[in-house]
Amino acid sequence: MPHILIVEDEAAIADTLIYALQADGHSTEWVTLGSAAVDRQRAQPADLIILDIGLPDITGFDTCRQLRRFTEVPVMFLTARNDEIDRVVGLEIGADDYVVKPFSPREVTARVRAILKRMAPRADSAVEPIKTAPLHLDTLRMQITYHGQPLALTRHEFRLLQCLIEQPQRVFSREQLLDALGVAADVGYERTIDSHIKSLRAKLRQVAGAAEPIQTHRGLGYSYCPEQA
Repeated sequence: MPHILIVEDEAAIADTLIYALQADGHSTEWVTLGSAAVDRQRAQPADLIILDIGLPDITGFDTCRQLRRFTEVPVMFLTARNDEIDRVVGLEIGADDYVVKPFSPREVTARVRAILKRMAPRADSAVEPIKTAPLHLDTLRMQITYHGQPLALTRHEFRLLQCLIEQPQRVFSREQLLDALGVAADVGYERTIDSHIKSLRAKLRQVAGAAEPIQTHRGLGYSYCPEQA
């Protein structure tokens, strides 16, 4: 039974989510503060966190940043605002979905199921490691090494680089890469891929400063080029 941590300071909204999620077969826990969510995730990790942005102590964004220091748990943001900048920031710091209030409880439970399904191990994850020198992808261990050095990647960075490595030379659009991250396709902010690519390139350059394995195709997207690695 997936365990969902709800971080919401409005009791009526929390009660609605608890009822809907439990009716859908999930166990739930409710806290009202961002700091409490961080402490709870350290003590008893949830399978997914529903996180309100407007919390009494620290913002949902800051809460997510603190969570990302030690966990890649899926995060769904709740907010009363629908500003583009909010959505972009949320996705850049590692959110998996974004729901604007007022929302349908049925929609939230459907999105939760979709996120958990995307997070489930893939049937083909037991394949042999992929070696496209100098990058080595091991899906069983969720590890990518570059010139023999393990890369410290976030979950989104790992999935993004995995997608590129598995099909060298193929040009992926931002929308296709966003889908590979497991972010809901209807979020529609493909440009957040640029931020993840920038971070990935920085980590690759720490190992091989002159190499450019991730190629930009203006107006199209990105590809992995082994010859440039």
